[in-house]
Formats: sequence, C-alpha cells, structure tokens
Amino acid sequence: MHANRARKLPRFVAGDAHGAAGNTGAESANRGARRLRSSKSTTMLDYHLVSGFEKLRQKLLTPKFVDRLDKPLAFWALPADRHLPLALVGRSLKELLASPFEDLYGTPGIGPKKIATLLKLLQRACQPLPPGADLTIVDDLPETETHAAGNGSKRAAGPVDVRNVSEALWVAWRDAVRDYGLAGETLGRFSPCLDRLPRVLWTTPLETYLRLSLADIRSLKTHGEKRVRAVLEVFGGLHQIIAHLGGHPSLAVRIAPRTVAAIESWISSDLLKPLPPQIDEIQSKLVAPLVEQLRIDGGEQIASLLESRLRSRAFNVQQAARRLGLTRARIYELLGDVPTIIAVRWPEGKLLFMALREHLERQAITSEQRALLEDVAAAFFVRDDDQSLTQDLRLSAGGQEQLARIIHRPTPTRSASEE
Repeated sequence: MHANRARKLPRFVAGDAHGAAGNTGAESANRGARRLRSSKSTTMLDYHLVSGFEKLRQKLLTPKFVDRLDKPLAFWALPADRHLPLALVGRSLKELLASPFEDLYGTPGIGPKKIATLLKLLQRACQPLPPGADLTIVDDLPETETHAAGNGSKRAAGPVDVRNVSEALWVAWRDAVRDYGLAGETLGRFSPCLDRLPRVLWTTPLETYLRLSLADIRSLKTHGEKRVRAVLEVFGGLHQIIAHLGGHPSLAVRIAPRTVAAIESWISSDLLKPLPPQIDEIQSKLVAPLVEQLRIDGGEQIASLLESRLRSRAFNVQQAARRLGLTRARIYELLGDVPTIIAVRWPEGKLLFMALREHLERQAITSEQRALLEDVAAAFFVRDDDQSLTQDLRLSAGGQEQLARIIHRPTPTRSASEE
C-alpha cells in the first residue's frame, strides 16, 4: 500500500513542475501539496484502519457513551503516548466522529502512525475505566491507613505511580475526593510523606484543585513537575482507598494516618477508664506513634533528636549539635518543625491531648507521669508563640465545645445507592 503511494509521488511532483512553468516555486509547491492531500482516498489506505474507525464510531455513537462526546480527544491521552495526532487532540469526540475518515487522514501532519494513535485514543474512550486506572504500585513510600468507625480498618495497597495520569483518570480522582467530603482537608494531612510535598503545600486545601483540569494544574506558575506529582500522589492515594470502601447505610469510615488512628483510638478508650495508664503505656501508645510519624515525615535525624530530648530532662542542645554534626541553630530549627508536622498530620491533636491531660490530672497521676506529659506537650504541641499547653491544663468552655465536635463529628458516608 505504502509502496503504491511512494510510486505515485513522483507523478504528482513531476506534474506540478511541468505546470508551474509560468508560476513561482512557492505557488507550485502549495498546489502540489493540495493535490497530494486530496489523493489520500480509501483506495490508498490500509483498510484495517478504516474498518477500525467505523467500528469505534458506531460504538461511541450509542447512548451509552453520550456523556463523553463533548470531551476532547486529549482527555484520554497519557503522558507516555507517542505519535499523538496533535492536530486532532483538541477536537471533541462528537466532531471527530462526524468527520469522514478521509478528511481526518487528509489533515496536514497526519499519517498512518498518528491515525493508529487516534484509534487507540478512541478505543480508550470506549472503556469503562479511564486510561491509567491500572497504575502500578510503588513500594518505597509509607502507607495510608483507613480509620474505620465500627468495624476496624482496611489497609490500602500503597501509593500509586502518578507518572502516567490521563485527564480522564484525574477527573475520577477529583470527583471521588469531592464526593467523599474531603474538600476541606489539606494536602499535608494525606500525603504519603511530607518530605515529598513542598512545605508551601502542606496546608493547601484539597478543594483548591477540585475545579481544575490536569492541564490547568500543570499551567499554574508555581507548579512544576515535582509539585504536580506531589498533588497527584495525594489524590491518587485517596481515590485508591475510597474506591475500595464501598457503601454502607449505617457505618462510616474516616481516613487518617495510621499513627493518628492508633493514638485517637487509645485516647478515646483511656478517657473512659477510671484509672490512669501506666507510664509504659503512655510511652507505647502516645509517644512512640508520634515519634514514628516524625520519622515518616522528617526522617531519622529529627526522630532521633526527639527521642533524645524525651529520654532525658537534662537534654542539651549544644551536645546534641556536636553529636549530630549540626549547628545549634539547625537543632532549634528541627525542634521547631516538630509541632508544625504534628499539626499538619493531626490538626485535632492539640485539643485531644489537652483533654487527656486534664482527665489524667483529675486521677492524681504520679510526678513521673506528669513530667512525661509536660515533655510531650512541649515537644509535640507547643510552638514558640503558643504556651497555652504549659500555662493552663484546663480546657476553656469554647475548647470543650470544639473537642466535643471533634470526638463526635459526623464522618463522610456514602449510601449503597450512591455506589
């Protein structure tokens, strides 16, 4: 087939050269190009491309796919796709399917390889799952845990590989986050690791991206490839969890970091006990998970620094700096990052910890237990401009109301009919 086209080319060129005796070279080239494009009839094309296009046209024009016809062809393209028909990807499916195949093939810059890619994109538009939905799982990042209300927890498979995300897949992720009621939560709360998320995005609400297409996000001046990947990791991870939760008319599931879910469960149960926990229990149920969260988000260095601080009340910054090979200013900077990380990961943590301290104070705890709680407060929850936890152990009336809302807040639910 292609050989036939190659044999015909000289005739077209020769004809143009002969007919251009009294014309300029540019006019002759333009007329030759027009004649060459008009010669792309179905008699010269590979017929499996023609039949493939017609089959996909008939399928996509059925009522099942009517909601997809107004979307552009680029909606189903992946970053790794090669030979994209750039002259056609901006057109809607409705416009493409209404065009004769000969006209599409005759578009400047479109050849057999790009026509084959066109058919591949149309084939993706027929699929129930968006392209890229079968993304591979990467194992080098911490996992996100779902905190269940009523029937335990369900473990997600891990962070998704976001290197090949289509617009269609992004819309699925975005809609899942919105429908589950997570728009007001922050990127930092659900990031697999804060170290992978730029600090300026830690407190950015998820709703910031809910009205943007993937192309819109990539076009933001402050969002290079690293930031876009970090945002996609959060949304893809949440979708991975939400998609496997299903719906239940009376049970709800709350998504939280694994360490936070464990601490909240322990605090809730301890507030109901008449006797205070032993110091070993406080260490294992409260301190250890907090340090582990720091290790996930800040690395081994900051976790080891906190362990040293909590291990001895005679902690010396200068000695710690010498031991770690850092300046004192860097040690203070790391210690100052701790409450920020915990506040991002566990926004309710301060209030819940205050409630726990107040509850334990009423139970006449030992001086050793009180000292440990003071150290935990100073290390994890008190910032430089916030001394409320060390000045007053009692919750104000407003704080008690806020705590009640946290403990008894409604959790986003989905009924079975919404699935």
